[in-house]
Amino acid sequence: MKAADLVGSAARNTLRSKLRTTLTVLALFIGAFTLTLTTAVGAGVTDYVTKQVASLGADDVFIVTRTAGDTTEGPRAYDPKTSSASSATGGPALPGAGQSDPMTEADLEKLAGISGISRVDPVQAVAVDFVQYNGGGQFELSVNPTSSITRADLLAGAQLSESSGTRELALPADYVDALGFSDAQDAVGAVVQLGITDVLGARHQVDGTVVGISQESLLSSGGGANPAMVSALAEAQSAGIDTGPARYPLAVAYFDPALSSAQVSDLQESVAAAGFGAQTIQDQLGVIKTVIDGIIGVLNAFAIVALVAAAFGIVNTLLMSVQERTREIGLMKSMGMRAGKIFALFSLEAAFIGFLGSLIGVAAAVLAGSALNAALSAGPLSSLPGLNILLFEPGAIMGIMLLIMAIAFISGTLPASRAARKNPIDSLRYE
Repeated sequence: MKAADLVGSAARNTLRSKLRTTLTVLALFIGAFTLTLTTAVGAGVTDYVTKQVASLGADDVFIVTRTAGDTTEGPRAYDPKTSSASSATGGPALPGAGQSDPMTEADLEKLAGISGISRVDPVQAVAVDFVQYNGGGQFELSVNPTSSITRADLLAGAQLSESSGTRELALPADYVDALGFSDAQDAVGAVVQLGITDVLGARHQVDGTVVGISQESLLSSGGGANPAMVSALAEAQSAGIDTGPARYPLAVAYFDPALSSAQVSDLQESVAAAGFGAQTIQDQLGVIKTVIDGIIGVLNAFAIVALVAAAFGIVNTLLMSVQERTREIGLMKSMGMRAGKIFALFSLEAAFIGFLGSLIGVAAAVLAGSALNAALSAGPLSSLPGLNILLFEPGAIMGIMLLIMAIAFISGTLPASRAARKNPIDSLRYE
């Protein structure tokens, strides 16, 4: 019997007991359906995060913090030069700041002296109370002081300029209507007022020019401000009071963007050896991917459990088939069909069951997922352009189908082996 004949015979034999085969296929369908959807969710969110990280740019900077001292031997003695309380501003937590000690001018000089670091800029923490335009409503706004080193996903306008002396702001898209602008382009160039409370409790307003409107995204962190804007806010916040040596929650260290990944890692180790912690933008956002991968892994585990349960169903189905077709097996052997061919025949039947279950499950998942994508994009996720929560990749779909067929094939080896070992004379006598 030729290979094509074996495949055709296996397909026909699978459909002999339609009810039994249908129940087994349904068990595989559940696993294939679940695994396809969970894989698509992982691919969709990962693709979105990857695009967001790529749009950030900033391939030549570290976010640097001062490594906290060792506290394993109990509380540390108070040191006004390094106390984190001395630099508290009441503002929002900055990326990478954690619980590290504030950085001093001496730290900045030490960091700038590390081979491979071309420039170091301190980052000042500011806590904005509100944003207002032309005497209208006041709305809460958090300002990310490191936003000028990244590239925002803009809806209108231009990126923040690090070197400009103009106080520049980038506002999220949902502030356009709230502040009274007709559209995103109308907001570009407008001068808005930021309210800020100084250390003495007095309220100040600082003007800033809107240069860009950023798209909303999962990775957005409020409004953006260039160094000139941050400096003006920090000056208003300090109320001109000399609080002693300057302290900064973190700093931005620049290096050659042409460095390879290995060279960047070596430079990070050099910074760490000097007593600082250094992370790239991609390092900070990489934790998001880790969390996503963990969640998808747990969901995939449930799909695998369903497939394992279905594998036992395949074993049971084919064992019953072997039992029912004992005389047929004896006849095939007596007519010269070798044991290897019989083994291949029953194994192919198992693989065909796997093919049916995976094909139906994957097709149903793609149809349901496409409909869900359309509904979410027009509803709850409409504010996150570019996010397809379910991304069906052809390679992943093929991989799922091959995986399920492989599980089915392996499950069929036990019944196939039993069929191949049957004695033809005993089989022909079987009643």
